[in-house]
Amino acid sequence: MSFVARPTLAAEEAPPAAEAAVINDGFFPDIDPVAVRDAARIPSSITPARLRAAILGAIMRAEIDLRAFASAAIASGHETLDAVPAPELDGQSVQVIRYQRAIELFAKAELIDRHRDFDLTAAGVNQADELEQSIGDLRRDAQHAIRDMLDRTRTTVDLI
Repeated sequence: MSFVARPTLAAEEAPPAAEAAVINDGFFPDIDPVAVRDAARIPSSITPARLRAAILGAIMRAEIDLRAFASAAIASGHETLDAVPAPELDGQSVQVIRYQRAIELFAKAELIDRHRDFDLTAAGVNQADELEQSIGDLRRDAQHAIRDMLDRTRTTVDLI
């Protein structure tokens, strides 16, 4: 008689349960939380509710900068972001890719910022300092994606 053991998936390795898409405003595309989780490397320890809240926050953050862009595109007869003329990469509008990237990065920055441990050891303090830089980098890259959508430069320079 022989015994064959089959490995089971650990809780962290288990595929996330189906998560409903975050419905956007009709102009910008709906956001798939599973795709955000995968692209931004968000672990399954972040609950679907927390991820959804972060995505909603990211959408609201991006909407502030993109409100005039969306209004102008709609006034020009483009009902969705995907309908706005733009080059394509991998069969998808560059503008849609930029928008999704901005949402993924803003959402991850919010999750890191909001869900740090409060009980920090000396090593934890060092890790928190590293996370602070990471949060800034994520927000910067998200803002770059938005500025690219708006066809604006990424740097503002003032002469003093």
